[in-house]
Amino acid sequence: MSATTLPARLPRLARIGAPVTLLMVSMLALAGCAKNHGELVVDDTVGVTALRTPCPIVEIPEMTGDVTVLAPGRVDSTAIDTVATLTNLRSHCNNAAGLPELTTKIDFDVMVRRNDTHGARRISYPYFSVVQRAGTTIVAKHLGAVSVEFADGQDRATAHGTATSVISRDEATLPKAIRERLLRKRKPGDTDAAVDPLSLPDVKAALARTSFEVLIGFQMTDQQLSYNATR
Repeated sequence: MSATTLPARLPRLARIGAPVTLLMVSMLALAGCAKNHGELVVDDTVGVTALRTPCPIVEIPEMTGDVTVLAPGRVDSTAIDTVATLTNLRSHCNNAAGLPELTTKIDFDVMVRRNDTHGARRISYPYFSVVQRAGTTIVAKHLGAVSVEFADGQDRATAHGTATSVISRDEATLPKAIRERLLRKRKPGDTDAAVDPLSLPDVKAALARTSFEVLIGFQMTDQQLSYNATR
């Protein structure tokens, strides 16, 4: 992966900075707790009892949450210059009723450790923010950078970053017919009582079309990505 491109399919992990505005909606939550309003909750006796929230889930793809910068021309572990970690990723979505758009504010920290503590130093780390649809297709990408300041003698420093994303509520909403099928209560004896609506092809397709996720990580060179993959 080059410093300016991303693979068509990004690997997944679990859950920088200029603001970004991106088209995105949430990834499907296949299970949850009934008290979490808006999540997709499945009860074996009655079917789906609530629909997922349209707010996006923000994640860090595998191998992109930390980056190791080596001294020029060296690849051994003793040549490490700095190690940066993207952490404390958190988001707040405004899902107030009646709003045509959903605005999500994302906050995160970049924590950096350096080996050579001589002199004050300012280091910039490039990052990407992409929107992925149905777990396979990248539909938008933003590149930026976050800078960390070191004082003379300081070996650790932290920078804070934010991002903002806006989506259309319509893009995050399941079709009415699909919602009704998912929420219809099933009774013992019904011809489709034993059929899981989530297994039906048209239902799965509709869920995929409205399932988007936001992926944020360090934008790395081929060498840096290879180092993460082989360490």
